[in-house]
Amino acid sequence: MSSLSRELVFLILQFLDEEKFKETVHKLEQESGFYFNVKYFEEKVHAGEWDEVERYLSGFTKVDDNRYSMKIFFEIRKQKYLEALDRHDRAKAVDILVKDLKVFSTFNEELYKEITQLLTLENFRENEQLSKYGDTKSARSIMLIELKKLIEANPLFREKLVFPTLKASRLRTLINQSLNWQHQLCKNPRPNPDIKTLFTDHTCSPPNGARTSPVSVPLAAVPKAGAAYQPLTGHAPFQPPPPAGPSLAGWMTSAAVSSSIQSAAVAASSMSVPPNQGMMKRPAISDYQSAESEQLMKRLRPTGHGIDEATYPAPTPQPSWSLDDLPRTVACTLSQGSNVTSMDFHPSRHTLLLVGSANGEFTLWEIGLRERLVSKPFKIWDMQACSAQFQSVLAKDSSMPINRVTWSPDGDLIGVAFAKHLIHLYAYQQPNEARQVLEIEAHSGGVNDIAFSRPNKQLCVVTCGDDKLIRVWDMHGQKIYSFEGHEAPVYSICPHHKETIQFIFSTSIDGKIKAWLYDNAGSRVDYDAPGKWCTTMLYSADGTRLFSCGTSKEGDSHLVEWNESEGSIKRTYSGFRKKASGVVQGVVQFDTAQNHILAAGEDNQIKIWDVDNTNMLTFIDADGGLPGLPRLRFNKEGNLLAVTTVDNGFKILANSDGLRSLRAFGNRPFEAFRSPYEASAMKVSGAPVVAGISPNIGRMDNLDRNSPAKPSPILNGADPASRSIDIKPRISEEKPDKAKPWELMEVLNPQQFRVATLPETPDQTSKVVRLLYTNSGVGLLALGSNAIQRLWKWNRNEQNPSGKATASVVPQHWQPNSGLVMANDIGETPPEESVPCIALSKNDSYVMSACGGKVSLFNMMTFKVKIRLKGHQKRITGLAFSNSLHILVSSGADAQLCVWATDSWEKKKLVAIQMPAGKTPSGDTRVQFNSDQNRLLVVHETQIAIYDASKMERIYQWIPQGTLSAAISHASYSCNSQLVFAAFTDGNVAIFDADNLRLRCRIASSAYMSTIAINSNPPVYPFVVAAHPQEPNQFAVGLSDGSVKVMEPLESDGKWGTPAPVENGVANGRAPASSATSNPATDQNQR
Repeated sequence: MSSLSRELVFLILQFLDEEKFKETVHKLEQESGFYFNVKYFEEKVHAGEWDEVERYLSGFTKVDDNRYSMKIFFEIRKQKYLEALDRHDRAKAVDILVKDLKVFSTFNEELYKEITQLLTLENFRENEQLSKYGDTKSARSIMLIELKKLIEANPLFREKLVFPTLKASRLRTLINQSLNWQHQLCKNPRPNPDIKTLFTDHTCSPPNGARTSPVSVPLAAVPKAGAAYQPLTGHAPFQPPPPAGPSLAGWMTSAAVSSSIQSAAVAASSMSVPPNQGMMKRPAISDYQSAESEQLMKRLRPTGHGIDEATYPAPTPQPSWSLDDLPRTVACTLSQGSNVTSMDFHPSRHTLLLVGSANGEFTLWEIGLRERLVSKPFKIWDMQACSAQFQSVLAKDSSMPINRVTWSPDGDLIGVAFAKHLIHLYAYQQPNEARQVLEIEAHSGGVNDIAFSRPNKQLCVVTCGDDKLIRVWDMHGQKIYSFEGHEAPVYSICPHHKETIQFIFSTSIDGKIKAWLYDNAGSRVDYDAPGKWCTTMLYSADGTRLFSCGTSKEGDSHLVEWNESEGSIKRTYSGFRKKASGVVQGVVQFDTAQNHILAAGEDNQIKIWDVDNTNMLTFIDADGGLPGLPRLRFNKEGNLLAVTTVDNGFKILANSDGLRSLRAFGNRPFEAFRSPYEASAMKVSGAPVVAGISPNIGRMDNLDRNSPAKPSPILNGADPASRSIDIKPRISEEKPDKAKPWELMEVLNPQQFRVATLPETPDQTSKVVRLLYTNSGVGLLALGSNAIQRLWKWNRNEQNPSGKATASVVPQHWQPNSGLVMANDIGETPPEESVPCIALSKNDSYVMSACGGKVSLFNMMTFKVKIRLKGHQKRITGLAFSNSLHILVSSGADAQLCVWATDSWEKKKLVAIQMPAGKTPSGDTRVQFNSDQNRLLVVHETQIAIYDASKMERIYQWIPQGTLSAAISHASYSCNSQLVFAAFTDGNVAIFDADNLRLRCRIASSAYMSTIAINSNPPVYPFVVAAHPQEPNQFAVGLSDGSVKVMEPLESDGKWGTPAPVENGVANGRAPASSATSNPATDQNQR
């Protein structure tokens, strides 16, 4: 049949559909074999009309046409057989076995015998491998998924799954055009001809003098598109055509035509399809099954048949949802230490959160443990490879905020995009290692977004930037593609795929949306985003729905769903507040979850929508503390939601499932989580796992040993060689060597670690009584007993390209040109009785210090005094603020802790430190809050203790003993609050785990002091400790002789020792070496 004749059949199909000749439509589809109506096929399968199902199929394929066809007919007949057995209709089952299934015995006689044996069972579910067979309805649904995939892959159905896109009533239009043409040929045309038949050519005899005019066919004869004639749901292409120009989906058609991949799946899915078309979509696994059922199906399917085997997952019905499914409860609040700019949950470990910050540091948090597993501050790996332009930019401004952090699809790689030129790739190794992989100067200017994709099944990195480009990089750092076409900086990218068609959506700050294939043919679409400014695009979890959210230059927010087929907005979500003219706080952020939730951050809230309802469903304020436009991110299960806070941190919200997953961590030690978190292989509850839809008829594989599409297994798909099902969680093969005893890290000489001695200054004879890093990590402040502060700064140079503090480079002593020194007013207080204090403002502009009873505020640029405040009546030895608890804790020389309310400055509580037996309550006491500002570190010469600050109850206590029996001179949390650095009056330095005060490492005085200093009289010892604000393993000590040392572990070690193993509550089965004790009542509360 010619192509025009074929097209005529499609026109007739359209006409019959519009005239509601439904049976005739499907009969013509079947007899012509030109268009396979998937919707009709689905209806008949769900109805169990098996004879009609096979009759309709017969118009397109026969049982023995190819291996795909054989598999299709086998699955249908197998299901029909199982249903007869389920109805206890033995006669019908025997009839099906003999007439329908016998044909397959030629290819696999053993399989046929096994099917026959099911007749001997009262209930075929007694067969072990069919025990999970569900009801008829669910079994048909699951079989249909498999059938649709086989049809898509069958070459006989190629180009038959998509109905051509036609204007409405196309056949009528052609007839009308023909009549007009005939009328033009009339010798005496009438002005209003009367058309009465189509059987003969039109002629008319008009009155004298009449002029030719077009035929005016009555409205009923040629209806308006989409008006008089409703399109048939099975043939939605009969609807009016999409608007002129490329659509968001239609542009992929050309890609399919030019593709070298000749597969039915591509041909079936890459053409432009109007919204309701009865074409098959390849279902996403996430639509139909949980991770548990997926794992089960993989285990139950027969193995050992090569790549030919076709296995498909079983679906889980989409449950209805309610507001209770939303993560609304604040599970925890964590401090990042810098403004959070980007977050992303791990794709499979759902409590693992990647966080990027404005200070250039990214952190990996284990939410279940409330712990930082990895913390990587910004550092240029190879300055020599950087362009001169980039080096010039860095010289002017060394700050390097993170714009985006993201995981690779498998969770093995971390991508980081910085605000200037660079991207970094890290390889993540569980549980707490991130190895450098690639550093790429990806763009000129900021790198605004980064994502992973797999064009041609090759993992790549996609970036966009201020230089108006989108670039694709391979895993060797080589540029594969560079897409040009945007006329403004590119703001975001959204790589995606439809079947085998890989593409990228991009948006720019002029509000343009473009789409790119991985070729050099340029952008395929050009649309305006709502608001015409900064916009991001996201697909739903199942990849079927496309959303965008953005902000206009006027500050108005827009959240929409796109109709990809027509390139138009399908729905616009309401609920955003109208902004005052000219007020722009930033760009609204959004995310999707569970295929039915949309969330956006605005007005210090999280606003929630159901994807099918344009009205805002509800909002979540997360107990307050959110910024005006909070950033937010769901985990892949949708049961946890991370949202940023105003105080450089973030909150974790959870629903009931999320709370249970977090509680599951309990008090288990960190080492318990070294292996990936994996779900059990079997989930008993939930939707039926109808592996049983196909009894181990899976061994029907031998129908054709070369077939890539083989029957799914009967008996739940279990391999006949192994009928048992292991339902235990997988256990990591990497088991700890219990025979190897834990050893304390002992640093006894300078070769075992890195140490830098800061340059001497004229007033260095006074001992260092307080020590503090600047918040930026580039300077170090030392307050001497003579009330004078000194400042050292690390310069940016070839040895130290980051300009941050490091023990590998010696800093310089810094003073203003005026020659002023920062000297405190000590008043009438004797120097030996004064207790110095020091604190910095967040931006390093001001420093507050005291050496007696008054507080001085210095400008860090000029060293001028701004104000003096009267101090505490008693001698104060320590101060600590908690922004989350809104309190100030002061510690005194009488071993007392005083709690003050920061809103009224009223005293709330007075707590006496619990002293060890035989010790008097006197001596200086220091206090410091950890990063979440809920736990308080209390340091006294007799002890180190951890307090629950909300109740001011002690949780843990460590008392000097053994090689660390000297008095404690000072101690401090590390920047991530995972370690405690402590100094002793005999010169020792110790590092403890902050969670339980167990000892990790001891640094002897011989490792960092000269023999003269060690043997001096009085002896020299570390008087004060300061932790670096960004490097968790770097700290500095100020010595009693006025010198300052900066200490770090060797780069090869990376950290200070390892935590002591815990068995039955004690280290290595014996009393803890650190003698950490706890308050039983409080410890119980912590659980």
